[in-house]
Amino acid sequence: MMAEHDGREPEQSLFEAPPEAEQERMVEAILFAAAEPVTVAELNARMPHGADAARALESLRRRYDGRGVQVVRIDTAWAIRTAPDLGFLMQKEVVETRKLSRAAIETLAIIAYHQPVTRAEIEEIRGVAVSRGTVDQLLEMEWIRFGRRRMTPGRPVTFVVTSEFLDHFGLESARDLPGLRDLRAAGLLENRPPPGTDDGEDGDQGQSEMFTPDPEDGNDGEPPA
Repeated sequence: MMAEHDGREPEQSLFEAPPEAEQERMVEAILFAAAEPVTVAELNARMPHGADAARALESLRRRYDGRGVQVVRIDTAWAIRTAPDLGFLMQKEVVETRKLSRAAIETLAIIAYHQPVTRAEIEEIRGVAVSRGTVDQLLEMEWIRFGRRRMTPGRPVTFVVTSEFLDHFGLESARDLPGLRDLRAAGLLENRPPPGTDDGEDGDQGQSEMFTPDPEDGNDGEPPA
């Protein structure tokens, strides 16, 4: 006696997801060739239907743990970077040195720690006016960008740090910024000279491990009364 058959074939997906090992290889290839960090959404858009980029990323990150290069998260994106303890091997690489004035250092630090922050708030914290050139320099370096406008009279624009800033200093997010003690040790929280001890301009005194002041760019607004 033959078994009854309802005529329906077993359901099969038209787009079967690649094996997990193959998905991991795809993610590895994309990150290796990418010029900039790649988000999970961008990875999923490039990979075959049904692939799980987030899961492949975590597997790949574990696989690279302890190796010469690592899979690291930068803000909301991912990239392959040299292991921090092997950075000395890259000394022969050509590095472009960008010099920042003391004004730019302080402005960048305020934005990083108080973002989103308006120009007026930066000036209130620093005690001097922020020149357009200082902000333009940080925007040109792509270390800061415009944020959302404040829902206050005049709707002033705000500033926030960028993924490029985080990537440059090896930070996953702004929450990983150093504390006050570290900032003082780096020279970013040096006390401003008392009134009358200099010419009153926001000069280039003090250096930090992260930034090098430019002696040609030290004037950034008038000192407080």
